[in-house]
Amino acid sequence: MEEHVKKSLEEWKVEICALLNDIDHEYEEMKRELQVYTYKFSITKQVVQSTVNDEIIRNIRELYHKPFEQRYNQLKEEIKDLEEKKKVFQMFVDKIDKVKEKEEVKPFVSAL
Repeated sequence: MEEHVKKSLEEWKVEICALLNDIDHEYEEMKRELQVYTYKFSITKQVVQSTVNDEIIRNIRELYHKPFEQRYNQLKEEIKDLEEKKKVFQMFVDKIDKVKEKEEVKPFVSAL
């Protein structure tokens, strides 16, 4: 492989790896937030199930349960999207490595 092609691919890989790092950081933050909302959602659900007063149940659902459930579901979707992004950008890195590896083996095989 010509040196300018190899250099360009390596620069592109560095750029994509930086994107992957950003995605990983965002993923970890969302994962922590999801963990918090998992607890909040679960606790409010349990409290509602243990409460007999309908007015209190309505208030709890409006103030806590519904907003927690919405944020919980939103975070799950966002995490799924980030996982897909990670997968796609990792494919770029893998393909770049594979092409470079294949080209490095070619000259060696030709020399034999």
